[in-house]
Amino acid sequence: MWKIVVGFVVFAAIALYVIMQAGDQVDMSGEKHGGDVMHAPEPAAAAASGASAAQ
Repeated sequence: MWKIVVGFVVFAAIALYVIMQAGDQVDMSGEKHGGDVMHAPEPAAAAASGASAAQ
């Protein structure tokens, strides 16, 4: 029984350490689907090379 308690304390300490290191950047909402998904725009270099290749 004491091993379970020690394991829980160790796990909780590791979890708190990770959360403290990440700060406010932790996203606990799970998978995102639909309009609320943020996609990064394509780099301008990729768009420029695609336009020059089409000519």
